[in-house]
Amino acid sequence: MAGVSDRTIHRHPARLRIEQAQRLAKQHGNVSGPVHGRHDIEEELNVPYRNLPVLLAVVVVVLSAGCTRWRFIVDAVPVDDELTETEVLRDAGAGSGSAKVALIDVKGLIVDAERGRILGRIENPVSRLAEGLKRAENDSKVRAVIIRVNSPGGTVTASDMMYREVVTFKTRSSKPVVILMGEVAASGGYYIACAGDEIIAYPTTVTGSIGVIIQTFNFSEGMGKIGIRADAITSGPNKATGSPFLPMSREHRALLQGIVDEFYENFVAIVTENRPAVSSDDLAWITDGRVITGRRAVEVGIVDRLGDLQTALDAAKERAGVDRARLVKYHHPTDYVGSPYATAPMPPAGGQVNLLQLNLGAWPDRSAGFYYLWDPAAW
Repeated sequence: MAGVSDRTIHRHPARLRIEQAQRLAKQHGNVSGPVHGRHDIEEELNVPYRNLPVLLAVVVVVLSAGCTRWRFIVDAVPVDDELTETEVLRDAGAGSGSAKVALIDVKGLIVDAERGRILGRIENPVSRLAEGLKRAENDSKVRAVIIRVNSPGGTVTASDMMYREVVTFKTRSSKPVVILMGEVAASGGYYIACAGDEIIAYPTTVTGSIGVIIQTFNFSEGMGKIGIRADAITSGPNKATGSPFLPMSREHRALLQGIVDEFYENFVAIVTENRPAVSSDDLAWITDGRVITGRRAVEVGIVDRLGDLQTALDAAKERAGVDRARLVKYHHPTDYVGSPYATAPMPPAGGQVNLLQLNLGAWPDRSAGFYYLWDPAAW
């Protein structure tokens, strides 16, 4: 490219057009007038600079992802964020004033706490269930409730709280509750399902996992290899039970095992009370912690029958004594509900954003405690 300097080659194209227009203006004697189209050209020239703050923010996040932990919380919801309802299914012949069946979802880890995610927060699942049941109880047109469970379980106490909420709702309202198991309804998810009048599962549902777990760690050996030793000052010999910095003594293990056994006996009692058809022989192996399919669960008797959402709706109508009904889904105003299966976006299980590979820590956060939980990835 003879006659063109290196400096010219690397100039912005928009800048070159401005200089060319200025030269033409000088040739025609219009030195002081405005250059036609200059404003548009300068706007093009400034586009990258207007986006500079965004680009810098992305660069900072990318460069920092490998050396620190990030959490983004963005809440943008209406002041009134109470549950609302959307009709997602209507029987033939049912009108706008027909009876309703409410659909309430229980999904994800069962904990009595809010859970974080990339953009915003996921509300307390215990609160969400209680709010939905309250709305169904106060609506005279709601004749029955379907609780759709898609959960591997959660903490012992939160599972028991939700179970009690369903039992209390049935007592106060006299409205039937049908449980529809989704992809997973195991451990605490099954515990909650026991509160229903009828349990329906897909053939491929994973359920069972009737049992208790508390996960502990022992870092003392690894710490000793690098010359670190824990030295806790406690008020009693059992205060540090379960500490990851000390080897677990026989006495401490016995204490924790006693609590696990107590919670396990409570779980088995719930199953026995609500599923009386399960034989003692089957009860022995079905409560050893294993998971089974929905089809096998029906054979054993811990699930009533196989089916889908339509099956659950028909069962709810039959128990409520109505021929035709509208299925309404409870949700928050900002949630998109285009079908009975619509759901709010869920964060990735590992809390990782693949675009930027941000390590946001394990999701959901698991605090120390006792769990009715089936989660192979966690153990």
